[in-house]
Amino acid sequence: MSHHDDLPRPADITPEFGSALEMWEAAVAAAPDRTAVHYFDGRLDYAAVDELADAFACALLDGGLTAGDRVALYLQNVPQFVIGLVGTWKAGCIAVPVNPMNRQRELDLVLRDSGARALLCLEGLHESVAAEVVPDTDVVLTITTSEREHQTRDDPRAFPEPRRRPGGSGGEVPDMAELVARYRGSAPPRARLGPDDVAVLTYTSGTTGPPKGAMNTHRNVVFNARTYRDWIELGPDDVVLGVAPLFHITGLIGHVALAMLLPAPLVLVHRFHPEVVADAVRDSGATFTVGAITAFIALLNAPGVDPADPATLTKVYSGGAPIPPSTTRAFEERFGHYVHNVYGLTETTSPALGVPLRARAPVDPGSGALAVGVPVHGTLARIVDDDGAEAPPGEVGELVVSGPQVVPGYWGKPAETEHALPGGALRTGDVARRDADGWFYLVDRKKDQINAGGFKVWPREVEDVLYEHDAVREAAVVGVADGYRGETVKAFVSLRPGHHADPEELIAFCRARMAAYKYPRQVEVLDELPKTTTGKLLRRALRERPGA
Repeated sequence: MSHHDDLPRPADITPEFGSALEMWEAAVAAAPDRTAVHYFDGRLDYAAVDELADAFACALLDGGLTAGDRVALYLQNVPQFVIGLVGTWKAGCIAVPVNPMNRQRELDLVLRDSGARALLCLEGLHESVAAEVVPDTDVVLTITTSEREHQTRDDPRAFPEPRRRPGGSGGEVPDMAELVARYRGSAPPRARLGPDDVAVLTYTSGTTGPPKGAMNTHRNVVFNARTYRDWIELGPDDVVLGVAPLFHITGLIGHVALAMLLPAPLVLVHRFHPEVVADAVRDSGATFTVGAITAFIALLNAPGVDPADPATLTKVYSGGAPIPPSTTRAFEERFGHYVHNVYGLTETTSPALGVPLRARAPVDPGSGALAVGVPVHGTLARIVDDDGAEAPPGEVGELVVSGPQVVPGYWGKPAETEHALPGGALRTGDVARRDADGWFYLVDRKKDQINAGGFKVWPREVEDVLYEHDAVREAAVVGVADGYRGETVKAFVSLRPGHHADPEELIAFCRARMAAYKYPRQVEVLDELPKTTTGKLLRRALRERPGA
């Protein structure tokens, strides 16, 4: 740990609850009338969500599911996600969040790998994707739900009315509202869930191979919900803004599980759009959020966002992608709030390192990168060399994390588990360094390193320099084939509205600020850079572009 006085003291890491379901039940008992989900102009209180989740659990059990079965949630950021998640736990089952951007091939992989027995999906996704996939899987119960983006009622116990589904599904696939109406008032038998039972199977992005299902246990979920609460000094008076997708580990823990633990309202807006998010903050008084830095860059550059809109959003965290120092400065200048770094992975059930609320990340004097934080409570982070020996402060190596938030392994993949988690310690694949005060700096992914004529170049460093240019909105750097150097540095950028910069200007800007072997020899300006649904820039897609 750091020697800084502004870092929080380590807390007792004993879980407060034996399962995430117990955590939810405590929220309902403590605040049944408090808003649980704020969705546009509609509200659902904790008691209402609990009643709806009971009904959903009964529908699952009557549909043939038993304890330990997997339930896939193929949804956007809608209230039905929370109801489905809690209802899955009430049935004693395991939730499998699915990226709503997945098409047939990806959905088929997740359903087959997890052995999911039930699928809750948006009706549009059923018609366009799932209807073709489900017959060849183990799914025995498919439930669709309305894609209505908001409710117009303030009844805290309201739920979308059943809707006619588009042609093709007929009456064979039940609507969630129909099932809830049928089973409402019933409660399932008490589920027996323990700390080491799997709560959710969250699938990795597959950047180093086919996606794998990380087994996030109830202990993992409860521990890191508490990490967010204690590290960021959150309480029941806070309001959680859900900008990260709920299918992703950041949304699952930093939004849903955290809101349960506090307990506090969770504000959802279907999908991220900067003007819509700004309106939601203004209307709900949201105080905390965590999301990819690309979301905050979008807020910065959205012409329709008034600087006063996010006035209440005083606790802002970003994870999943590096934060350029210039972006934190610009966000604070425009909105008055500092963006804190947090670092975690699917396999660490969200946070493993973070910048405490009352601290600011130091800047690495060598690379200009912001620190991603220090280890959160009860967590051990080390830098190891290629032989697995711990590297001294200042040396670059692979980041290895151990702690109560680290998953026990991947679903049905013992070989992959042993490779990534030898002895229970997660080899993250991220290259990092630790300074003498205990702050960690992320250098880059091992696989993204560029070898330019024998010189090693980390894309992050080049990207951070590009972000210093006033015209650059987003930047991503990759290595491309070069007849002379073997590999050379190429940058892709998008520009801020109303700004102009040609490739030659950007190359010269970097050349004046970097060693000769580092600056990009090629720059391509795009309207938008490709991203994952969680906001990470897709370097792989850029490398595969024609002419790259």
